[in-house]
Amino acid sequence: MFLRLLLAALALLLATTSRSRAQTLWEARLAPLAPGVSAAMASPDHYADAVESLLQSFETKVGRRLTPGTKAKVGLKLYAESGPGLATPQPLVRAVIEALMRRGYTRENIFLVGLNQLRLRLSGYLPSDPLLPPPFAGHPFFVLESGRFYDPVWFYDSPLPSRFDPILSGRQDQAPNYDLDRLAAASTDPKSDRDADRKSFLATPLFLEADFWINLPVYTDHESLGVNGALVNATLWNASNTSRFFRSTRSAPAAVAEMAAIPELRQTWAFTLTSLEQWQFVGGPAFNSLYTRGEPRLWLGTDPVRMDALMLARINQARREAGFEPISEEIRTLEFAETLSVGKRKGEEPTPVAAAAK
Repeated sequence: MFLRLLLAALALLLATTSRSRAQTLWEARLAPLAPGVSAAMASPDHYADAVESLLQSFETKVGRRLTPGTKAKVGLKLYAESGPGLATPQPLVRAVIEALMRRGYTRENIFLVGLNQLRLRLSGYLPSDPLLPPPFAGHPFFVLESGRFYDPVWFYDSPLPSRFDPILSGRQDQAPNYDLDRLAAASTDPKSDRDADRKSFLATPLFLEADFWINLPVYTDHESLGVNGALVNATLWNASNTSRFFRSTRSAPAAVAEMAAIPELRQTWAFTLTSLEQWQFVGGPAFNSLYTRGEPRLWLGTDPVRMDALMLARINQARREAGFEPISEEIRTLEFAETLSVGKRKGEEPTPVAAAAK
């Protein structure tokens, strides 16, 4: 009898621990979009209740509300690198902004961060004409490739200089690096130039100027990284001089894992929020509507490795069903990230949450 009670108590303890660990990823169901309506065309109300319920679940888990702290600012890291058709849905961003404003953040203290000006314009985040009002008026907008939002003190150092990439060398349109131009102009020392060529400068507003920041990726496959999602949007799409990595299935996964493990970046990275209404399984990151699928779900998670692993499984299933080979197991992005304790590939499924009223 004693042994039976002991085993029952142990099973209860393990189940409780498992449930506690599982609460790093939550899922809210969305209403199906009307025929002919994309996520980018939806109303912010389409996401509002789901966003609120997910934020409340996160706040319950961490034991505090997402109210303004000492810096009283919050950053939103957008994804627009696939161009129009597969960018972070603007209505989702607006729903997140409204939820943060209900918690005390002012509009001017919620800033948006994107990488490339042209792709942000094509995706509708910046006006097509500078004379037109910006879509997100009142919010500071940091375009990283302008070179104005990097700090020479904060960088990721890699032994792969962009000048030695046989594909990217001499292709300024493929490897824009305005920040390095600024640094080079300040010094004529050849050694200094070579050192700068090895460095990828980090987007400092997210971890120096904000209480916290939210990662808002969209998922695609990627020939060098396997899955392009939470980890990549927070690292290679979030720094300068990273195009040199994308052509290598050896250097790209290592760079993603090492950058995601930078303590200062992780310290203020609150969570990742992503819509599964449209994701791509072949040909990414360039948008191709023929190879997209979607599910009316919104995920919020604190473990980017687990989120990417779940999406990798979905991407591989879609590839098999369409007659394509699954992504090569030789691409070890998630394995490297797990080794550096960024997260875990295996775990529980997302915890469903009911929609909450605003």
